[in-house]
Amino acid sequence: MARKISFDAPLEETRPQEAEARAAAPHPARPLLGLDRPIKQSSALGAISQSLGDISERVKRAEQIEQKLVAGQTVVEIDPSLIDASFVPDRMDSAPEQNAAFREMIREHGQNVPILVRPKPPDRFEVAFGHRRLRAARELGVKVRAVVRDLTDEQLVVAQGQENSGRTDLTFIERARFAARLEDRKFSREIIMASLNVDKAALSRLIAIATRVPGALIDAIGPAPGFGRVRWQELTELLDVEDNRARARAIVVEPSFGDLDTDKRFQTLYERLRVREARLRPETWNAEDGTRVARIMRSGKKLTLTFDDRVVPQFGDFVAERLQLLYEEYKAGGDRGS
Repeated sequence: MARKISFDAPLEETRPQEAEARAAAPHPARPLLGLDRPIKQSSALGAISQSLGDISERVKRAEQIEQKLVAGQTVVEIDPSLIDASFVPDRMDSAPEQNAAFREMIREHGQNVPILVRPKPPDRFEVAFGHRRLRAARELGVKVRAVVRDLTDEQLVVAQGQENSGRTDLTFIERARFAARLEDRKFSREIIMASLNVDKAALSRLIAIATRVPGALIDAIGPAPGFGRVRWQELTELLDVEDNRARARAIVVEPSFGDLDTDKRFQTLYERLRVREARLRPETWNAEDGTRVARIMRSGKKLTLTFDDRVVPQFGDFVAERLQLLYEEYKAGGDRGS
């Protein structure tokens, strides 16, 4: 079970009057969820894609994080030019239209929730979370509202990851990359699990996929919000087929590929690699009595024999034990060409 890392010691004591005022105030919106009004009863259609339990869990996580931000903390305004990105990036570039929509929302409604930063001597800051709010403030030419806290590297990545765990817009591959980058920087698995709110098995799957898919391909595809673990796992298996990595690299540099949106880029690469795999369907070798003894897969200069023990029990073992005799017979047959 992941250990929660505490980093919420307040900078100032909360006055009793302030605590009473907050308790009497109306229930706030949940901006960490991208919502500007209370959660309503899910419709039947919404229940198909997202259970009420999941929604409640996200609300709970986001609320806890927001409470840590506002309870007893001093919010200051900082020039965005003084704030650097986190030393471990977690987000990929969003589509321009998404950035524009978020910026206009900030312009119209203001920044309701402060970002979290830590001091970066001598006179700069580093953001733990709130990268989109920071970018919007830069583009609007206004100061950004922030809470400043002294955080260790471990506390920063836990804060960064746990805030994202309460959101709905961080995609699977962004989470996977974040986990892999933390491991590359020698953070313990316990810290990474705490930052992403996942168990050991889920963390292993995230890191495995992020490390098996070349970084250049991930960059070319983008965040692909429409595709989760299953499809990314299938893509990694397609890439393991002979020559598919080289083919994938060639596909993603085609001019037409870059013109697609991120989900269509994933789908295009996936489909084109899968079509080639379908063409490499195995042949079946039948014995004279009609038994389907083995399957033969030819891929480039490789040939793979597959024996099914359910059809001919232990025949594969029988062949494996005689490989040396078969090899000697092959060698005795003389030159068979290149």
